[in-house]
Amino acid sequence: MEVLRANPYLFNAYLLTAQSNADLLITQALEFAPRYVVICDKSKYQYVKDALAKTDVKVLAGAEAIVETVTHKKIDIVLTAMVGFAGLEPTIAAIKAGKDIALANKDEDKGVFN
Repeated sequence: MEVLRANPYLFNAYLLTAQSNADLLITQALEFAPRYVVICDKSKYQYVKDALAKTDVKVLAGAEAIVETVTHKKIDIVLTAMVGFAGLEPTIAAIKAGKDIALANKDEDKGVFN
């Protein structure tokens, strides 16, 4: 997100995702105005949808929605920063769609990206 903030004329977020942190996803969606957000925890879908109702952001839910959206023609680079196996399927889908991939490792114990 720091890269996006520092380079608003070079990059924009088309899709933002979160496993279950709906509040952070909402905050980032309001700041970066992506076309889509995906909350993997389907129980938080309505909460996110309601919070973004007055925006143009489309809200989707479930891990399968990430796989479907990362292949969109308007996406050039896919940054995968998901812990463990969860990031594999969307990353493979993006590779098959010819997207450039950027990977970030997240230390699960420390909650920081390396």
